[in-house]
Amino acid sequence: MTPVGLRQDPALIERCINTVRALAMDAVQQADSGHPGTPMALAPLGYVLWLHHLRHNPANPAWPDRDRFVLSCGHASMLLYSLLHLTGYDLTLDDLRQFRQWGSRTPGHPEVGVTPGVETTTGPLGQGVGNAVGMAIAEAQLAALFNRPGHTIVDHYTYFVASDGDLMEGISHEACSLAGHLRLGKLIGFYDDNHITIDGATELTLSDDAAQRFAAYGWDVQRVADANDLAALDAAITAAQRERSRPSLVIVRSHIGWGSPHKQDTAEAHGAPLGAAEVRATKENLGWPSAEPFFVPADALAQWRTAGPRGAAIEAAWRERFAAYRAAHPTLAADWERRMAGELPGQWDAALPQFQSGQALATRAASGKVLNAIASRLPELIGGSADLTGSNNTEIAGAASFQAGQREGRNFHFGVREHAMGAVLNGLALHGGFVPYGGTFLVFSDYLRPALRVAALSHLRPILVFTHDSIGLGEDGPTHQPIEHLAALRAIPGMTVIRPSDATEVVEAWRAAIAHRGGPVALILTRQKVAVIDRAAYAPATGLHRGGYVLADAPGGAPTIIVMGTGSEVALILGAYERLRGEGVAVRAVSLPSLELFAQQPQDYRDAVLPPAATRRIAVEAGSPQPWYRWVGDRGAIVGLDRFGASAPYQRIYAELGLTVDAIVARARALLSG
Repeated sequence: MTPVGLRQDPALIERCINTVRALAMDAVQQADSGHPGTPMALAPLGYVLWLHHLRHNPANPAWPDRDRFVLSCGHASMLLYSLLHLTGYDLTLDDLRQFRQWGSRTPGHPEVGVTPGVETTTGPLGQGVGNAVGMAIAEAQLAALFNRPGHTIVDHYTYFVASDGDLMEGISHEACSLAGHLRLGKLIGFYDDNHITIDGATELTLSDDAAQRFAAYGWDVQRVADANDLAALDAAITAAQRERSRPSLVIVRSHIGWGSPHKQDTAEAHGAPLGAAEVRATKENLGWPSAEPFFVPADALAQWRTAGPRGAAIEAAWRERFAAYRAAHPTLAADWERRMAGELPGQWDAALPQFQSGQALATRAASGKVLNAIASRLPELIGGSADLTGSNNTEIAGAASFQAGQREGRNFHFGVREHAMGAVLNGLALHGGFVPYGGTFLVFSDYLRPALRVAALSHLRPILVFTHDSIGLGEDGPTHQPIEHLAALRAIPGMTVIRPSDATEVVEAWRAAIAHRGGPVALILTRQKVAVIDRAAYAPATGLHRGGYVLADAPGGAPTIIVMGTGSEVALILGAYERLRGEGVAVRAVSLPSLELFAQQPQDYRDAVLPPAATRRIAVEAGSPQPWYRWVGDRGAIVGLDRFGASAPYQRIYAELGLTVDAIVARARALLSG
């Protein structure tokens, strides 16, 4: 039987669906760039989902208990933009006309924060799938923490659309394997099975059985044989909503470029305009009433706009439920509102530990202590490790692990899935209500770099705990010793990298990371023990918040040479400082744990730390020298590494590769004599 919601005039429904197809063709044609084929193929899915199932309010895109929709195949952005415009979001026809143009609200791939109603930045294939898993995790935990008998305030679905490319990228395996293990029953995906990629038919490269693959992950799998079968789509979505013990995948057989007489089911409909003649021919083939670009029939628009009153009523009902919840559970309601607003609780940092000089401990160990002190006062701090919990010191002591039967757990076990971990952390951050963190070895940041890049582009704030930060990890050897990784992370715009020198700076690094806004933060931590700096003899670590500070100064504050560094190498520059000072050299030692934070400081502060007149400067870091040229200048020098490491005790590696006090002092003498 045809569902009640789909019993309108069939001709009107067809016009509604073809409106999406026409807008996609017109926008891509006008931009002379883009992907028309998938929006044309999936327009029926958009109609059924967005008008009859998706719980959303176009007038208030951010209300907390809305369903989330993720277009993982972001190249099909005109599908999403068309749906947003037609259902009544603040996105006009003029915005669609500006598709892919400078400063428009309709960029080539969806970007969160640019377009109302866009939940996440997608385009790098597979990232959106991982984001959706993170959003579903967020919903599951918030429901467990805040719902009470008779008072359900968290109850929404996360939907995603994935393409062949999304499923070919390895991140989809990582993320969907994890989702199946966690039994995320309110996660519903649609696989656009159109048999076409840019190079041609998928049979060139793909012979997977997606249904068996996802069934093996523990997903419920359905097939819809024809993307134009509205009743079948509706039934599949309804069945997926009822399946609460497993995530769901609906495999939808579609035809890319549907309706195009000459380009349907061809790669030509994938990543280029159809061409003016083919657009005209397609509109004629679809029985479209106008050749005018961006024409929207009035009756079709009226039908699409019924999403507005429907969504407003859904949100109003939720707000009534929340008012009753607030009356019954005022403390929980206040905490919910605070978390969803992204506000930190008062005194969240009041229990931070202090470390005494004379101690020696790895900064990763200090990080674990600081993390637990913060976690005791910041319930939204959740996270874990990519199968390196004990090495990364990322466990919240006494807290349960998040599992299928334990949704309140704060400790996450991502498994050996760094790429998915990064995307899941982004999904948690996008959903709201959490301060997510994830840990692995620094050398494995390569595996999650795409997710870090998207986090920076999206101004998200996951915290990455990267341990085993240098050749100081020792015997594991060059495969595990990061060399270029600090430079690579620092090269990401909007990424903040903090490499603390000792346990005291670790405290300030975590404080800065929690308070930070507008981009991911990477904490770079040692495996080997480092001495806690005597802050009575040297400067306090509070200068970390400004990225760099004078740790020890020349008499009168007028240095002739400056030695600077990060992390474990700060102990080396202090050793060189003491040696040179004993020789009567006016030397300054500078700790620069975050080059990004330092670069953001006013010029007068940077000049106070690195006086322009002091042109003899030495930077010391056990990594690629590339990031340091800006700070040492033309007359400075860098003691770093331009080769891979070695397998040996770390003290021997440092000596063999020239990272010693003697080497720094020798370089300083050479600069002073030049």
